[in-house]
Amino acid sequence: MPRIVLNTVIHAPIEVVFDLSRSIDLHKISTAHTNEEAIAGTTSGLIGMGESVTWRAKHFGLWQKLTSEITAFDPPRYFTDEMKEGAFKGFRHEHLFEEKGGTTYMTDIFDYQSPYGIFGRMADNLFLEKYMRRLLEERNRIITEFAEDESKYRRVLP
Repeated sequence: MPRIVLNTVIHAPIEVVFDLSRSIDLHKISTAHTNEEAIAGTTSGLIGMGESVTWRAKHFGLWQKLTSEITAFDPPRYFTDEMKEGAFKGFRHEHLFEEKGGTTYMTDIFDYQSPYGIFGRMADNLFLEKYMRRLLEERNRIITEFAEDESKYRRVLP
């Protein structure tokens, strides 16, 4: 099972980074290139413990749906979302936050399992792991951009 670990340093308060990380509205901004939209569950605002969202997006030229649920929640330090239905055999995305001196250290641990056995593992090695890493890096770039600019984060946070 592939694992992607990203560490991002953000010069903003932990509460702001935590909330931006669970903002449905900011997620839509960070995935605009895939035409991603929330179509069921929590479709705007901040997602919380036990809540789910179903996304519809275009990846690799195909429209796909994916439902994930928040399965662990300890604000503003930690939350986990896990796939309930979708193209993967499964995934678990842990979001960890630590603040030191006004700077937030955000860690993403993304574990996923591709379907289709050996063919899924081949896809991981050829392109899928790289693709997923780029999606997460872009998401973190947008979170950083908004978190470090109060006028931007005020547009998406309640």
